[in-house]
Amino acid sequence: MKAAVVVANEDVQYQEMEEPKVTKGTVKIRVRYSGICGSDIPRVLNHGVHFYPIVLGHEFSGDVVEVGEGVTKVKVGDRVSGAPLLPCMKCDDCQQGNFSLCKHYSFIGSRQQGSNADYVVVPEQNAVPFESSVPYEQGAMFEPATVAIHGVFQNDYHGGEYVAILGGGTVGMFTMQWTKIFGSKKVVVFDISEEHLELAKRLGADEVINTREEGYMEKAMAITGGKGYGFVFETAGQVPTMHMAFELAANKAHVCFIGTPHENLTFTPAQWENMNRKEFKLTGSWMSYSAPYPGREWDLTAHYFATGQLKFDPGFIYKKIPMSQAQEAFQLFKTPGLVKGKILLSNEEE
Repeated sequence: MKAAVVVANEDVQYQEMEEPKVTKGTVKIRVRYSGICGSDIPRVLNHGVHFYPIVLGHEFSGDVVEVGEGVTKVKVGDRVSGAPLLPCMKCDDCQQGNFSLCKHYSFIGSRQQGSNADYVVVPEQNAVPFESSVPYEQGAMFEPATVAIHGVFQNDYHGGEYVAILGGGTVGMFTMQWTKIFGSKKVVVFDISEEHLELAKRLGADEVINTREEGYMEKAMAITGGKGYGFVFETAGQVPTMHMAFELAANKAHVCFIGTPHENLTFTPAQWENMNRKEFKLTGSWMSYSAPYPGREWDLTAHYFATGQLKFDPGFIYKKIPMSQAQEAFQLFKTPGLVKGKILLSNEEE
């Protein structure tokens, strides 16, 4: 088979490699689309892989073409996405169903060969079937959609409150939709990109706020009658939005950091004191799994994709690029701000 193989730093070569074989309890998937995740960019451009050569890719969709002995969850011909985490299932965290916190895990597309290839083989439990009415492009978005709903669960979310979504990227757009599905009073998306804010409106945001505009905080607080937001989700991983979360939170609010920071984060005493004075609860969220593995995050995503309530929009996708041009695709990320949305590597005839 052909695969986009990372052979050295900044060097992705589309080359022939041995096709993975099905074993007992595993499933072979013909990959249609494989998304480039933000975590893949430093792997390629900044010596970020565990070993060379490696096939990256962990956000994917495709068709089951072969099943191993004993497989009953899926059959040949099913459309599937894949849960990339391979927890050890033996440690204390796994035994308690906290698979995201396993310290002895493996991971498809970073610690073992991934989906930037013609085929990928995954354990049966990692194959997540979805309806044929759901396009393959949307099927490749399972992972970010499940990351979003895991954060919603981590934040002890309930309906009837004002919700702030800080960051209008893919995870932010799905977080916004989940909070609406589960009954928000009003959900407001904050971003610096008008394109992101337009997408948020198309997907159902009640209000959008460009934080580059003067007086944005007053406008944001006015929406809530000055009380602040009962639920705040930081999805951008940026220092300004993490500070903003503390300011937007209402008394007794729930604040969740889904985004991952990539620079030092400091607070002034007055900024940090917001947590004391408002008595809000702050939590983090990591990946997207629960028991029974891979969890309700994946089941609910499949369900709400099928019903159409969890919406997909062409605006999620920046470009669809042939798998053979993976090297060129990764080079696009060298230009700051150029890539707005997801790049899907495609094995399809476009």
